[in-house]
Amino acid sequence: MGKLESHRSIRTYAEAAQRVGVLAPAEHGPETGYSPMHAPVLVLNASYEPINVCAARRAIVLVLKGVAMTEEINGHFLHSTRLSIRVPSVIRLLEYRRIPHQTRALSRKNILLRDRNTCQYCGVVLHSSELTLDHVIPRSRGGASTWENLVACCHSCNREKGNRLPHECSMKLMREPRPFSLHTSRHLMRMMGRSDAKWRKYLFY
Repeated sequence: MGKLESHRSIRTYAEAAQRVGVLAPAEHGPETGYSPMHAPVLVLNASYEPINVCAARRAIVLVLKGVAMTEEINGHFLHSTRLSIRVPSVIRLLEYRRIPHQTRALSRKNILLRDRNTCQYCGVVLHSSELTLDHVIPRSRGGASTWENLVACCHSCNREKGNRLPHECSMKLMREPRPFSLHTSRHLMRMMGRSDAKWRKYLFY
């Protein structure tokens, strides 16, 4: 295979990997519950500092595009007619990225990630589609949409709390809501890394 054909194949495959992955047998990891293409992958900076977690599908695209290299694998394979690639568990960026020390964007996704898909009133863990966001101080009573005033909440607790403050309905927050900082992100990485021993040597315990 010539270099031009090889590069075209990799580019085409990278584009295809963004849309759909065709996996070898061994569809779900029973220890994680994730499908192989959605399994979490630890992303390291070029300096080996952990900076993010992404889905395996995204990690494969970064590797195929030459943006990152695989440091650890998870045992699964992704196949096409021309290529067979091991699904990564840890990848490292080839160029150092300066990460600004600031909180993440305020969004529903990041609030749920910070709260680990856990209702902050009753402690039940649910899929993101089964959770709402609650304003601890209701908006009708001057509450703002901020990191400190938004929490993950199940529908039942949301209905029970209604337009009241937590103490007015004998409800208590599991923890004080805070901005999703770099420290919080690393804590989540450590939590997720407990299910994948390959992550542990890259994380700060």
